[in-house]
Amino acid sequence: MIVRDETPADRPHVDLLLDRAFGGTYESRLVARLRAAALVAIALVAEEEKEGIVGHIVMSRLPAQVDGRCLRALALAPMAVRADRQRRGVGTRLIAAALERARASGVEAIFVLGHPDYYARFGFSADLAAKIAAPFAGANFMALELVPGSLAGVAGAVTYPPAFSR
Repeated sequence: MIVRDETPADRPHVDLLLDRAFGGTYESRLVARLRAAALVAIALVAEEEKEGIVGHIVMSRLPAQVDGRCLRALALAPMAVRADRQRRGVGTRLIAAALERARASGVEAIFVLGHPDYYARFGFSADLAAKIAAPFAGANFMALELVPGSLAGVAGAVTYPPAFSR
């Protein structure tokens, strides 16, 4: 399996993967809206030689601030792995590669709405996100500091772009 940048030729395969993984078209339409708004910072696919694309991840620019200081932040959404390839390390490899690229580009923090047990393995924490005003809250809204202390402060906020609206 290789993890590589998404290409325009991958898009129909990615859309199908997302629609099947999530049981609807919201996520594939979200990715299309993020692309159209030029918000995609990282888009990777996991590809197997005989199976084709078996996983996909997107990280998009996310306006964020803590105590009035602007942060270089990304939203991780969506990420999907084909059902018959889950629990085989595909998602782990996608997240690791995306985090490496985000660090290399100077991103300070990443936010995700997802399963706490899964994303905590990568260092995401609901506690870090708790003081961040967002349309989400609770254990499923998590943050990861790529730059230590980047989320330190009294209060902050993220503003999800209109592309995230249904």
